[in-house]
Amino acid sequence: MIIEKGNKVHVVYRALFENSTRRHFLGEVLAADGAVCRLEGYAFVYDRKTTMFEKKTDKRTTIMDLGESGYIVNLVDSAVKLDQVSYDYLREVGLVATDGKAFVLNINEFGSKS
Repeated sequence: MIIEKGNKVHVVYRALFENSTRRHFLGEVLAADGAVCRLEGYAFVYDRKTTMFEKKTDKRTTIMDLGESGYIVNLVDSAVKLDQVSYDYLREVGLVATDGKAFVLNINEFGSKS
């Protein structure tokens, strides 16, 4: 299997329309049947007023088909503590997901920096 229980993933929901809410999900696979996964983790939602992604503090459980074309999926190292990950802007990189330690995931959606 490509996706297995215990894998950690960062999922970008592809915007279908220009004004669609930009959403991301960072979570751990609780169960998988092919690419259909039950995930537990955190939602990040773009706030147009602050122009930042806001991490929702409550843990959520969701089901996603990670093979669908509407998602961009990145694998996250198993050692990363998901509750410690936040979004930040790094001067030379742009938007990243980071735990403030070794984990840094460049998640720029629109070119080299966004």
